[in-house]
Amino acid sequence: MIPDSLNQLIKSTQGQQTTQWEGRDVVLFNMPWGELVVSLQGAQVLHFCPAGDTGWLWLTPTPQALPGAIRGGIPLCWPWFADERYSDESPNHNGPFHGLARHAEWRLDAVDEHAEGIELHLSPAQPLHTLLTARLVVQANAQRLNVELISENIGETPIKTSGALHTYLAVADTHQCRLEGLSGARYLDKLRDFAESEQQGTLAVQGAVDRIYHTNEAVLLNDGERSLRIGKQSSDSTVVWHPNNDLPSDTPVDVARHFICVEAANTRLDPVWLVPGAQHLLGTTLSRS
Repeated sequence: MIPDSLNQLIKSTQGQQTTQWEGRDVVLFNMPWGELVVSLQGAQVLHFCPAGDTGWLWLTPTPQALPGAIRGGIPLCWPWFADERYSDESPNHNGPFHGLARHAEWRLDAVDEHAEGIELHLSPAQPLHTLLTARLVVQANAQRLNVELISENIGETPIKTSGALHTYLAVADTHQCRLEGLSGARYLDKLRDFAESEQQGTLAVQGAVDRIYHTNEAVLLNDGERSLRIGKQSSDSTVVWHPNNDLPSDTPVDVARHFICVEAANTRLDPVWLVPGAQHLLGTTLSRS
C-alpha cells in the first residue's frame, strides 16, 4: 500500500533507478523477483513487494515535507528509541524523538545483485555520533526481506544504546489482525503508564495499542487475507503499535486501518551496552508464514 505517485515511478523503472520522490533521493528496483524502494533520507525501506504478491509495507499517502521523516516502511530509530535517550549527546538530552538516523542523509555504498535477489549496503553521509557508527544491510528476494542495522562503538568508553526497526506492515484491516507468538510474554503498556501485564493467547487488535513485549520470539501476523512471519535478531523487545483514532497529522483517516507496526527493538527492557570496538546487529526478517 503505497502512494500512486511512487507506484508510477516503480512501474516505469526497469531494473534499478535513482530518482526523486517527495523531494527525497530514492533508489528503486523493479526486478523479476519483485520491487524494492529505499529512501536515502534515513536509509528507510519504503516499499517491498515480492513477485506475485502485494506490498508488505504500508506508506502514508501524505508524507511530511523535508526535513520531516516519512511515516511508513521501516524507519530506523537509532541510536535511541522513543525517549530512551541513553546515547543522546545533545544539550539537555533533547535530541529528536527516535534518534538521529531517520532524519540523516545516507549513501548507498554497494549493491550486490544476483538472479535470486539483491543486497544493499548503506551508511550515513556524515558522522551522527562521536562514539558510534551505523551501517545498514538490506537483503530482498521473492521470499523475504531482511534488514540489519549494525552499530559499532568507535570510542574509548562503553556506551548504552536503544533502537528499533519501526516496521509498518500493510494489512487489509487493522481490526482483523491477529498476532501469534506473544502468548506468555510480559509486556509494558505505554497507554497505561507502562503498567506491566502478561499476554494471554493471541493478540487481537481492536483499538489503540502501544506495548513493549519482552520476547525474542518470532511473531505471526494474520489479517484475514495474508499471513506474514516477523522474525528478528539480537532483540528482546517487540513493540506493537497502532494509534487507532488518535492519528498523527500525516495519517489520513481513510488509510489508518491498513497498517500495524510490529517492531524489532532494544528498549528499556533490553538496552545494549557496547564496549570500545564492539558491534551490535539489530535485525528483522519478513517472510511468508
